[in-house]
Amino acid sequence: MIIIVWLALIVLALWFSYFLTKDFLKHKNNLENVSWIKTALIGFVVNFFDVLGIGAFAPQTALLKFTHQTKDKQIPGTMNVANTLPVLAQAIIFIRVIEVEPVTLIIMLATATLGAVIGAGIVSKLSEKMVRLVMGVALLVTAGFMLAKQLDWIEGGGTGIGLYGGKLVIAATVNFILGALMTAGIGLYAPCMALVFVLGLSPKVAFPIMMGSCAFLMPTASFKFIRAGAYNRKAAVSMAIPGIVAVLIAAFIVKQLQLETLRWIVIAVILYTSVTMLSAYFSKKEEKKSMAVET
Repeated sequence: MIIIVWLALIVLALWFSYFLTKDFLKHKNNLENVSWIKTALIGFVVNFFDVLGIGAFAPQTALLKFTHQTKDKQIPGTMNVANTLPVLAQAIIFIRVIEVEPVTLIIMLATATLGAVIGAGIVSKLSEKMVRLVMGVALLVTAGFMLAKQLDWIEGGGTGIGLYGGKLVIAATVNFILGALMTAGIGLYAPCMALVFVLGLSPKVAFPIMMGSCAFLMPTASFKFIRAGAYNRKAAVSMAIPGIVAVLIAAFIVKQLQLETLRWIVIAVILYTSVTMLSAYFSKKEEKKSMAVET
């Protein structure tokens, strides 16, 4: 079953590559006035750290705005299109190199996708600030438990590669919610890492699950941006290509990491995401809802 998912991702990557290349060549004589070098560096850096679970959209938004490489209204579309192929590459690599129980993987990928499609209407009615508060506190508590385990204060953690019975139902339900929350701009990576820890799986199992979930979600949004021309073509392509290279390099590093080291990285990522969400909640300036789907 894993091989079917893997082949589906490859087909999706090839199809998306064709669709993006066709649109780029159609407008090659009317590209935006942005720097190939600056956008390429941005694409490489954000996707390298994305593989570690930090997420690409937040730093990418900041870097694009700081370097004035894309109009604000084009940032959501540009980031979605630019990061789709790197995320597909992440999923293709990690689904093959990290062992996950097939039923667990497929169910969690399917529920995340259904969450994004079906749950979007529900999530859109929720207060973004309240969602960020709940998620921020939940991640902070989870990071606390993980830290206590690392310091041998409590028993916890796990090395499993699959879920069964009630735990699988819980995982599927939560991943459905996480898929829906992505439509509100809440990234799936860190919460998925936390979920894996709470249910007693190995931290490594989070990587194919979270990357596979986003790999099936992002192309849908990106296709819409491409059809509407609502993205910066030059910046997107310039970030996508080095982004794939960054994924290949970072994937090798992650694969070689010892489980103990990986746990510390996961704790850091979850704490970073928690602080980011809580900062957004307590900010006096109300954030505008983003059309982007974050990794």
